Amino acid sequence: MPGIPRKAVLAAASTALLVTAGTGCTGSSGSGATDDPNAKTTITFWHGWSAPAEVKAIQENIARFEKAHPNIKVKVVGNINDDKLNQALRAGGSNGPDVVSSFTTSNVGKFCSSGAFADLKPFIEKSKLDLDAIIPKPMLEYTEFEGTRCALPLLGDAYGLYYNKDAFEAAGIKTPPKTWTEFAEDAKKLTKSKGDSYAQLGFMPNFHGYETVVDHYMSQWDHAYFDKSGKSNIAEDPAFAEMFTYQKKLVGDLGGFQKLERYRNTFGDEWGAKHPFQTGQVAMQLDGEWRLGMAQDAGVKFEIGTAPMPVADDEVDEYGKGFLSGTIMGIAPQSEKQNAAWELMKYMTTDTEAVVSFANAIHNVPSTFDALKSPDLKAEGGFKTFVDIAQHPQSNTPPASVNGATYQTTLQDFGYQYESGKVKDLKAGLKKTADQIDRDIEQAK
Repeated sequence: MPGIPRKAVLAAASTALLVTAGTGCTGSSGSGATDDPNAKTTITFWHGWSAPAEVKAIQENIARFEKAHPNIKVKVVGNINDDKLNQALRAGGSNGPDVVSSFTTSNVGKFCSSGAFADLKPFIEKSKLDLDAIIPKPMLEYTEFEGTRCALPLLGDAYGLYYNKDAFEAAGIKTPPKTWTEFAEDAKKLTKSKGDSYAQLGFMPNFHGYETVVDHYMSQWDHAYFDKSGKSNIAEDPAFAEMFTYQKKLVGDLGGFQKLERYRNTFGDEWGAKHPFQTGQVAMQLDGEWRLGMAQDAGVKFEIGTAPMPVADDEVDEYGKGFLSGTIMGIAPQSEKQNAAWELMKYMTTDTEAVVSFANAIHNVPSTFDALKSPDLKAEGGFKTFVDIAQHPQSNTPPASVNGATYQTTLQDFGYQYESGKVKDLKAGLKKTADQIDRDIEQAK
């Protein structure tokens, strides 16, 4: 969503959100909910949004819910990060939340396996919801873990390619690249050196380049992080070696790691007006759907193009896919008002008007099929690219793990070592990293 540094949230929360209590310690699951959802009651909803426009959009959705459910009042508490959320869920008590939301999809494995979020199966069965018919498959996948569904998606994020149409025209590039080979050629055409720096860089490939992180790159290759036995697959699946080899060659072709890092250090904040794509310092950018509105608000001096990121050369039939993530909602297992909490959660995550209005207000991608296809969705221009990516059958997100994002962080750390030349042997490095991932997961069980 606009203004939320999702990767920064992910990195911080992956270490902060260490839920250790089991289901029996945190409270009853949905099967034990006994409150009457038709009785007059007040429930508490905690969320992480803080920008005025986002808070306003939440309040408008809550007002619609309260009008449809006049017996349920909702006390809203905003600007709650995952650390505060974790503390409240562990502490329990009457001052805690009944309904919660988080920006960190990578921690669903922790939420579900530890019982930090209530099991939603009884609520879903009681409401007779066919989630497969309501919600796109990747979003369903990142809200459950090992058969336990403890969350539902509340809006999504889809990642694609932003490009400077003026720079493309000047470089003689007619269309956005569909394959990684085409992408590398375009990146080189768009790069203009200036002394030991750049007048314009075609693309910032380094793993510290904001959204150019390992899992976002990997989404454009067919890949599997784990094998059928649950062991890390990164050393066995050739897609990972292909991605790292490609990325490192692109780093070299565009000037080398050190030159690129010096240039990267001149960039403005990712969430400010001086973002390097918005200033014209880079001609292409991997980013989420929110960048379009932010770039327009920043008053960019060029025409913006959007497209899916390219795919592996031998997977061109999958062009159009992308990385997906998003906000998730859950029910606090210690809540004594779980049935009422479910009514709010069901409304915000499956009611088409609620999903569409919220998506329009904060410029996120809807998380239901009906909302994605709704005539009321403001999906004109470049934003439609991300709506289409969200519905692509091959769009994907990293699988949930019992220790959250730890395996992604471990692989990302390897990427830093490899691109900088500190690790020379790719095959051996991936094997060592896979072994570390397996040890960490085993220790977390």
